[in-house]
Amino acid sequence: MRYSKEHKLETHARIVRKASVRLREKGAHGVGVADLMKEAGLTHGGFYAHFSSREQLVIEAFAYAMDRANERWRKLAVDTPPHEMLAIVVENYLSAAHRDDPGRGCAVPALGAEIARESPKTRRAFAAKLEQMIATMATRFPEASPKAARKQAMATLATMMGALLMARVAGTGELSDAILEAGRDAALAGAMPTKPAPKAPARPRAARKPAAAAVSRTRTKAAPQR
Repeated sequence: MRYSKEHKLETHARIVRKASVRLREKGAHGVGVADLMKEAGLTHGGFYAHFSSREQLVIEAFAYAMDRANERWRKLAVDTPPHEMLAIVVENYLSAAHRDDPGRGCAVPALGAEIARESPKTRRAFAAKLEQMIATMATRFPEASPKAARKQAMATLATMMGALLMARVAGTGELSDAILEAGRDAALAGAMPTKPAPKAPARPRAARKPAAAAVSRTRTKAAPQR
C-alpha cells in the first residue's frame, strides 16, 4: 500500500516524538530500534523507510526534546514582566515535577553525558541546539550587554542543569529536595545585577573672586603714576 507524503511525514514525526521520550527515560543506548518502532506502532522493518541510520533518529529525537524545552520557556515568558521571567523559568526547571519526569524534561541532564561520547556529527547537532537554549536564556537578562547576557545565561544554565542532575541522582527524598532548593537559590542569586560602585565625592573647588574685583585690580595696575 502506498501512503501519501503527508502520512509519511506524520508517521516520521510520531516516531521522533516517541523516541525522544524513551531516549530521555532510558538513555541513548538503553532502548533499541525495534522497541522504538513498536512504541510508535510500526514494525522494525519500516525503520529505514524513515531514517538512514539509528544515528539520524537519535539526532532528531534529541533536537525535538531541546526544541520543546525552548518552546516551554518562551511560553512561560508570555505576559510575564521581564524582571520575573528568570524566576519563573528557574522555578519550573528545578521542580520536583521536572525531576521526576525525565522522559518529558530537558534533554541535557538526561542525556548530556552520553552525547559527549557520541559521534562528532551527533555532538555538533546537540551543540547547535544548546546554543539556541543559551540564546533563549540570554533574553532573560535584558539590562545586560549581549556579551554579558550570554555569559550569564551559560552560568545560569550550568547551575540549573547540574542541580537537576544531582537531584535525580539523590532520588526523591529530603536530600533531593534540598538540592533543588539550593539550585534555585544559586541560579537566581548569581543572576542578580551587581550594584555599581559609589562615585567618589567631588572635591570642592576653590572660591573664585568676583569678576568686578579682578577688573578693578587690573585698572589700578594700568593707571599712570602721579
